[in-house]
Amino acid sequence: MNNILLGITGSIAAYKTPELVRQLRASGFSVKVVLTENANEFVTETTLQAVSANPVRSNLWDKDAEAVMSHIELARWANHILIAPSTANFMAKLAHGSADDLLTTICLASDARKYIAPAMNHIMWKNKAVQENKKILIERGLCVFEPSVGDQACGETGIGRMPEPELIVKKLEKEIRGTTQPLFGKKVLITAGPTCEPIDPVRYITNRSSGKMGYALADAFNYAGAIVHLVSGPTTLLKPKSMRYSSVETAQEMYDVVHKNIQNVDIFVAAAAVSDYCPEDFSVNKIKKENENLSIKLIRSKDILASVSKLKQPPFTVGFAAETQKLEQYALQKLKEKSLDMIIANQVGPDQGFDQDDNCVTVFWKSKNIKFTKAPKTKLAYELVSLISERYIQNYEKINSDMTNISSIR
Repeated sequence: MNNILLGITGSIAAYKTPELVRQLRASGFSVKVVLTENANEFVTETTLQAVSANPVRSNLWDKDAEAVMSHIELARWANHILIAPSTANFMAKLAHGSADDLLTTICLASDARKYIAPAMNHIMWKNKAVQENKKILIERGLCVFEPSVGDQACGETGIGRMPEPELIVKKLEKEIRGTTQPLFGKKVLITAGPTCEPIDPVRYITNRSSGKMGYALADAFNYAGAIVHLVSGPTTLLKPKSMRYSSVETAQEMYDVVHKNIQNVDIFVAAAAVSDYCPEDFSVNKIKKENENLSIKLIRSKDILASVSKLKQPPFTVGFAAETQKLEQYALQKLKEKSLDMIIANQVGPDQGFDQDDNCVTVFWKSKNIKFTKAPKTKLAYELVSLISERYIQNYEKINSDMTNISSIR
C-alpha cells in the first residue's frame, strides 16, 4: 500500500519535486513519476529518474510503453496519486473529467485516492473558477493541500505557494497512515504579530513583526490536532479559516483578549512582538508640527506573558525572545524571571528574524537547549510544535504522577 504516483504539472514549483521524491522515499514510499508536457520545461526526466529509481513517463504516445498499455499499468500500480505542484489548468482538467494527456488519463483510470498541492499566483488562486474547481474536487473525495503564503515567482506576496516538500509528506502521512495527533483536543492560545500604540489619530509606536512565525505555529498546532485560538496584532497575512481568530491593535487589547480566553487553555505561546511601552496620553487631534522638539511620555504596557505564567494554574507557557546581543544570557534571564516552561530565542537584525520567510532559533528550558538551523518558518513551526508537544506531555505526566503520590500519602 506504499506505492505513490507523483504527477508533476507545469509550475515553477516543480523545481522542488526532486526533494519531494527523496523525502517520500525516505518515508518508505515507492515512487513513480509522471510529467506533463509543460512540467518538462521546469524539471528533467533524468533528474527524477535518478532520485526515484524508477523510469519517468511524460508521453501518452510512447509507443514502447503503450504497447503494453502502460497508462493502465501505472493506474493499477498506484495506491495513491499525488499531484504536486498542481496548476490551475490541471485542477480544471481534473474537475471536469478531461483525459487529453498521460497524467489526466491515469487519474481517470485509477481508483487510487488522489491528493493535490496547488501552486499558482495568489490572484489566480482566489479566482472564483479555481475555487469552484477546488470545491468540486473535494466533493469527489480528493484531498487538497492548501497552498502556503509567501513570496511568489512573479514578485508578489500572497497565498499560492506549494507547501514545502517536508510538509507535503507530513500531510500525506497523516492522510494515508492516520498519524496520531499528539495534541488532539488540547486547547492552544497563540499571540502573533505586533501591537500598535497610538500617539494621535495618525501616528503610533510599534515593533517590527510580520506575524509569520506565530501564524505558522498556529497552523502547525492545528495540524497536530489542537483546538487553536490565534490572537493577532495588525499584519498583512490572511486570516486563517480553520481556527478561532481574534484581531487586536494595542497591547492592552491583546492583554484583555488573552485573559478573557486563558481559562482551561493547555498551552499558551506568546509569539507576538508586544510593545513594551505605550504613550501615557493619546491626543484626540493630530499633533501639529509647531515646536522644534516633541516629548512624549511613555509608560510600561502590561506584561502579557508574565501575567499568564503567574496565574494560580497556568497553562504550559512558551515565550519568545528576539535579541540583538547576548542571546543566551537574555533568553535564560527571561525564562527564569517570568517562570516560563520554554523560551524560543532568535537573533534579530539586518536580514535576520523580522519580515523574513526563514528563521533560526534556539529553544531553552530548565538546564537544556536545542538549536534549530535556518529553515522556512512554515517548516520550523512543525519542528517547534513537535518539541513543545513532547515537553508538554512530559510535564503533564509529571504533574499527574505528583498528584497520584500526594493522594496515596493522604
